[in-house]
Amino acid sequence: MNSIFSTLPIFLALSVASAVAEDTALVVDADQPIGKVSPLHYGLMTEEINHSYDGGLYAELVQNRAFLDNAGRPVHWSVVQGPGAAATITLDRAAPLNDILTNSLRLDAAYDEEEGGRARRPNSLRLDAATASKSGLAGIANDGYWGIPVKPHTKYRASFYARAAAGFKGPIKVAIESDDGVTTFAEAKVSGIGAGWKLHTVTLKTGNVTPTAKARLVLSINRPGTVWFDLVSLFPPTYHNRPNGNRVDIMQMLAGMKPSFLRFPGGNYVEGDTFESRFDWKKTIGPLARRPGHACCWGYRSSDGFGLLEFLDWCEDLKMEPVLAVYAGYNLNHTHIDAGPALQPCVQDALDEIEYVTGDTSTQWGAERAKDGHPAPFKLTYVEIGNEDEFDRSGSYDARFAQFYDAIKAKYPNLKCISTIGTEHRSQMIHSRKPDVIDEHYYSAAADFDRDSPAHWDKYDRNGPEIFVGEWAAYEDTKPWETPSRKLPPTPSLKAALADAAWMAAMERHSDLIVMQCYAPLFVNVNPGARQWRPDLIGYDALNVYGSPSYPAIRMFSQNHGDAILKTTVANPPLHYSVTKDAKTGDIYLKIVNTQSTPKLVEITLRGLASLAPDATAITLSAPGSGDSNSIDDPARVVPVTTTVRNIKPAFTHTFAPWSITVLRLKGVSL
Repeated sequence: MNSIFSTLPIFLALSVASAVAEDTALVVDADQPIGKVSPLHYGLMTEEINHSYDGGLYAELVQNRAFLDNAGRPVHWSVVQGPGAAATITLDRAAPLNDILTNSLRLDAAYDEEEGGRARRPNSLRLDAATASKSGLAGIANDGYWGIPVKPHTKYRASFYARAAAGFKGPIKVAIESDDGVTTFAEAKVSGIGAGWKLHTVTLKTGNVTPTAKARLVLSINRPGTVWFDLVSLFPPTYHNRPNGNRVDIMQMLAGMKPSFLRFPGGNYVEGDTFESRFDWKKTIGPLARRPGHACCWGYRSSDGFGLLEFLDWCEDLKMEPVLAVYAGYNLNHTHIDAGPALQPCVQDALDEIEYVTGDTSTQWGAERAKDGHPAPFKLTYVEIGNEDEFDRSGSYDARFAQFYDAIKAKYPNLKCISTIGTEHRSQMIHSRKPDVIDEHYYSAAADFDRDSPAHWDKYDRNGPEIFVGEWAAYEDTKPWETPSRKLPPTPSLKAALADAAWMAAMERHSDLIVMQCYAPLFVNVNPGARQWRPDLIGYDALNVYGSPSYPAIRMFSQNHGDAILKTTVANPPLHYSVTKDAKTGDIYLKIVNTQSTPKLVEITLRGLASLAPDATAITLSAPGSGDSNSIDDPARVVPVTTTVRNIKPAFTHTFAPWSITVLRLKGVSL
C-alpha cells in the first residue's frame, strides 16, 4: 500500500492574485505551558457494526462457519455438483459437534414463529452425495464476506470438523476456486474421515494469480457418501501471524494512527438489544468450538471469534492501553436490572472480567487467561460501566453505577470508573458516587462542530471528573440515523474532516481535562448490505482498504503533538487552532484548520524562545472542493502533502489554503 502521507503535489488554491481572507493574528507564548497533553488523548473505539469484526478486522474468511446464522437454511453455503454428480445439503441437528455451538437467538422470523425463537439447537451441515466421481465432484461452497480474497503467492490455513456415514473414508478436497468453479487457485486433500467428529487442518498456497474476490471455498468428495461438517474456517496470513488473528492491511492502517488506547467491546455491542444478546464475555473466550456466538444489535449475527482475548491481543499488537467496558444491567430494548440482589451476578461477572484481564495465574480467571494462551496480565486503568445509559429513562443508572463502583473500588482501588452519562445530560447525571471520568458522545453536523468547537470546552469545571469523548464524528448534513444517510457514500468527505479537525483542535487545547477521545464508528465494509451507519473512518472490501479524509486528519493530529499545551491568543477573526510543545525535543506543533473557501493569511508570533530554526515542516491536507473524498476506487484523492517552509522567524506570516488542515512543526529552543 502506498503511504497515505504522500509528498506528491496536490491542489493548493494559492496564487499571487488570490484573494486572501482578512489577516489573523496568532501569538504563542512558548515559555508558558498552561496544561499537559494527556498521553492517552488519541485512541480507538470499535463495536460490531458495519461488519467491523466478522467481515472486517477479524481475518476469518468464511461466513456462517458454524451454520448458525439462519435456522432454516445454510446461508452463504451452496451445493457443488460437477458433471454427473447429484448431491444435496441440509442443516442437521442430529449428533452435533457439541452442545455449545448453538443458535440461541434466531434472526429468522419463520423459525421464531415456529419454535418460539429461543430454542437452543446445534447445527451441522450434511452433504448427501448420491453420485460423485473424480470428474464430477460433489460438495459444499462458501461465498465468504462478499467474496473470498485471493492474492498471489499467499498461504491460507483451512480447517474444519467432519464426520462421515459408515463406509466413507474420504478424501475431501479443499480448494479455493473462482466463484464459477472454472479456476482453482489452491487446493489440498484430507483423508481419514471417520464416524466421529475430528478436526482437520490444511494449508492452501496460491501461485502467480491475479488478485480477485470473485472466489469461494469448496469442500468436495469424489465418491458417493454422506459427510457432516462444522466450524469450517479459512484464514489468510494475519497481523503478527497470530492464530485467529486480524487482517494485515487494516491493522497497518490502525498502526499508522499511533493509537494510545482501545475502548472495547464498545458501543451498543456491550449491552445488546436484550440481556441474552449482550456481550457475554465468558462465552467469547477459549477454543472457537466453545464459542456459540450471539445476535448482534445491528441486524446480523456475531460469531464471537473476535472475543475478549482477541481485543486484548489487539491492544498488545498496537501497544494500546485497554479501556474495558462492562455490561451494567441496561439493554437497548429499554429493559434494565434494578440495583440490588438481581444486579449482583452482573457485578460479579464484571469483577471476573477484570480479573481475566489483570489477574496473575494464581487467580481463577488469570489462570483461565493463561490457559487461553496469554500468561502475562494486561495493564488496565479505566473501566467503563455500561454504555450510553442516558437512554435508560427509568433513572436506574445512579444506583446501578454505585453498586458497580463500590465493588470495583473495593477489589481494585486504583482502577478509574467511567460513567456513561455526561454533562450534556445533566438531569440524568449520577449523584451518589463521583465518577473518575465521564464519557460523552458527539455526532454533529459539520457546521455545528465548526461553530461550537472554539468555546465548547471552556465551560467545563476543571475540578469535576475527567472527560472521555468516547464517540464523536462530524457528518456533512444528513444525520447518520436517518434513512437518506444510507444513500450516501459510506465514508465522509473533506467537509466532515475539516469539522473533525476543528473538534480535535478544541479537544487538544483542553486535553488537561479531556484525557481520552476517539472517533466512531471506526470501520465499514463498503459492500451493499454491509453498512448500518455512516460516516465511518476506514472503509474496505475483501481485497482493499482505504481511509476517509478524516483518517489522515486524525493521523496528522495523533502523530504531531507535544506534552504541553502552550498559551496562545488569537485575534481578528478567530480560527481553529491548537499549539503544543514537546519538552524533550523543543518541537512546537502548530495546528490550523481553515474551514472556509478562501485562503487565510495568519501572522504568527512566537515569544519566549532563545532561538528558532529557520526551516519548518508543513503537513497540509486539502483538496479542490470540500466535497472531495476517498473511496475504494480512488483511495488517495484527498491525502496530505509534506513541504518545507523557509525563513521561519519569531514573527512570520503563513497562508493557509482554503478547506485545509495544516500542521506546522517548528524547532525552537526555550530561554
